[in-house]
Amino acid sequence: MRRDTFLKSLAALAAAGSWPLTSHASGAPMKMMIPANPGGGWDTTGRAIGKALQDAGLASSVQYENKGGAAGALGLAQFVNASKGDPNALMVMGAVMLGGIITGKPPVSLSQATPIARLISEYNVYVVHGASPIKSMKDVIEQLKKDPGSVKWGGGSRGSTEHIAAAMIAREVGVDAAKINYVPFRGGGEATAAILGGNVTVGGSGFSEFQPYLESGKMRALAVTSPQRIKGLDAPTLKELGISVEIGNWRGVYAPPGITPEQRKALTDKVVQATKSKSWAESLEKNGWTPALLAGPQFDEFVDREFAALRAIMVKSGMI
Repeated sequence: MRRDTFLKSLAALAAAGSWPLTSHASGAPMKMMIPANPGGGWDTTGRAIGKALQDAGLASSVQYENKGGAAGALGLAQFVNASKGDPNALMVMGAVMLGGIITGKPPVSLSQATPIARLISEYNVYVVHGASPIKSMKDVIEQLKKDPGSVKWGGGSRGSTEHIAAAMIAREVGVDAAKINYVPFRGGGEATAAILGGNVTVGGSGFSEFQPYLESGKMRALAVTSPQRIKGLDAPTLKELGISVEIGNWRGVYAPPGITPEQRKALTDKVVQATKSKSWAESLEKNGWTPALLAGPQFDEFVDREFAALRAIMVKSGMI
């Protein structure tokens, strides 16, 4: 191409605002803290929003770090201390972290980090491994009433939505919630392995985490915590079974402490824009997630309300 033709082409691109996507144009490299072990809902969510940021041209690359334990408190502590002031860092969080903070009282508070956005919501499904003699939630309840400790409930960290739901179920059927035998795991991968290995009586988590095993017959669904049945899943709601329990899970992202209001707005805009991408739409469809975008002051207020609501449920259920 002649030099004058090349310069004219550049001028045309600049005027049209359509510069080629270079690593600079596609945004800075980003870091994603996933405060759980690989294979669970936080891991899937973090990698999905990271991919959406890249595919939308908002990040040149995304570096992921998994740090499981204590309902996300270990990852939260590392994120707050190591990423302070970094406007290109995000951490996945959600209802599980709030519950863990209430029950565990970690030294680092979520209020030290910067709220960005809620992304999705998802209800839990309770399952058993395919060869289990337990055929229904009714079987679980009968065993629970006879001997509460004999029913091992497997799921996320203490204070997770599946832990809270198990306590609520016990209370609703007349069993002391303080007597339930809850076995916490640091990530969905560990919980899945325990269920498939028959090391817990019944396990709970988001439908997307169990879906492949349910479809293959390696797991069997007993009930869901949603107000209506979940599409693609042949399992009744707890309310259909006469157990008045409904509780949802949600996930979002936070930024580190120490970023400016301008940096917070820029990061929020990036995340919101990423949720409009084809990549994110495909993740929603693939995982059966319900979009639940909430950003700005509305997200701040939502988290405050969730803390209060979860604490009230835990007190009522005898967890704290």
